[in-house]
Amino acid sequence: MQTYDVIVIGAGPVGENVADRAQAGGLSVVVVESELVGGECSYWACMPSKAILRPGAARSAAQRVAGAAEAVTGELDVEAVLKRRDSFVHDWDDSSQVEWLDGIGVDFLRGHGRITGPRRVSVTAPDGAVTELEANQAVVVSTGSAAVLPDIPGLADVEPWTSREATGASTIPRRLAVLGGGVVGSEMATAYLSFGTEVTLISRTSLLGRMESFVSDAVVASLREGGATVMLGRSLAHAERNEAGEVVLTLDDDSVVVADEVLVAIGRRPRTEDLGLETVGLKPGSWLEVDETLRVQSGGHPLLDGGWLYATGDVNHRALLTHQGKYQARAAGDVIVARAKSDTVHSGEWGMHAATADHKAVTQVTFTDPEVASVGITAAEAEEAGLNHRVLDYDLASVAGSSLHADGYAGHVRAIVDEDRQVIVGMTLVGQDVGEMLQSATIAIVGEVPMERLWHAVPAYPTISEFWLRLLETYGRPQA
Repeated sequence: MQTYDVIVIGAGPVGENVADRAQAGGLSVVVVESELVGGECSYWACMPSKAILRPGAARSAAQRVAGAAEAVTGELDVEAVLKRRDSFVHDWDDSSQVEWLDGIGVDFLRGHGRITGPRRVSVTAPDGAVTELEANQAVVVSTGSAAVLPDIPGLADVEPWTSREATGASTIPRRLAVLGGGVVGSEMATAYLSFGTEVTLISRTSLLGRMESFVSDAVVASLREGGATVMLGRSLAHAERNEAGEVVLTLDDDSVVVADEVLVAIGRRPRTEDLGLETVGLKPGSWLEVDETLRVQSGGHPLLDGGWLYATGDVNHRALLTHQGKYQARAAGDVIVARAKSDTVHSGEWGMHAATADHKAVTQVTFTDPEVASVGITAAEAEEAGLNHRVLDYDLASVAGSSLHADGYAGHVRAIVDEDRQVIVGMTLVGQDVGEMLQSATIAIVGEVPMERLWHAVPAYPTISEFWLRLLETYGRPQA
């Protein structure tokens, strides 16, 4: 039995951050990982997906500026794109990140970690060797999530792609069908369209359906303009591979889509099915409900007494985004240290040990063309919550900086204002390069900056950020 103050199961960005903060606070830490240190984000999601999206975005940006457009006339060098992608994932070699853990004084065990009882974890190495661990303070589950494969007749038999195969492909199919209109589906449709692939995107709902409605309209229009077939309000009924090796998809309206590969991107499930949750009174395969300090809720089960179990990142289902998981990890690492040292725990709203932003200021950038950036709530969510609110809309193309940024710039911004407090509680932007403008809105929301004070935050001219002034001018006008 090896004893540590903190045992972290899962060495993605979230687990790494928990370990870093706990170790920096003076606790002994071991991290357990069965795959690659750096996790989904580093090797199969955030980094490789953005690496294959960026060349197409850069080409499109140049083509929207007269003078530059004439210099950019060729197709993407897909081989070069994939080689650049490989550099970002280090050819799926995690040695540098293993060295980083060692450098900060965190021990590492490669193998499958399984909870065996209160504060106990058993680790089975690839060679079958078993190491037993015990935690003085906390066990932290940071195992993330995996793609959902729906139980549709024939789908499993065609060996569909998930996000891992889409971001890690070594050869590009001539035809790709994408099942699902969320972030993964929309981004991968954008990336493969830039490669010259014939893309068919099939979604039961509008694209990026939880966002403002104008987002779907803009992304669908762009994909179709680029040559993609976008089929909304359709579902897959049956899948098979024919004798030619093609994937044949029969939809619920009896229409048929034929492709070389199909990417399934319809949701995520928690990676908790073989974690030993049943040994401490929890259900295997379930999301782990946590409090504001990321402690797993016990439901009164005595095996969880003492609050020793934490869950950070996707696995707690609060906000399935790497940056939000890392934010949770910082709070969890710090609060574990505080509790170990009997220091004051600041768990109230916006306290240093509370993940308040998970409820009020979740940020997200979707790297489609056009980009989509959002923080806080939508107009529909404000309405559903019964919030006394006002919706401010503005056409980003009307800002001088936009016309300089790209010929024919198209975009839109919407802000949601809590009228009782006169502060912004949500903002959504769609347009070229809007992702880099999101942080100003995030700061306004987290800081609860009054609208009258924002008036004094003068945007530089001529930048696209001048939309802030236009929104404030709109807000200052009497409503009809």
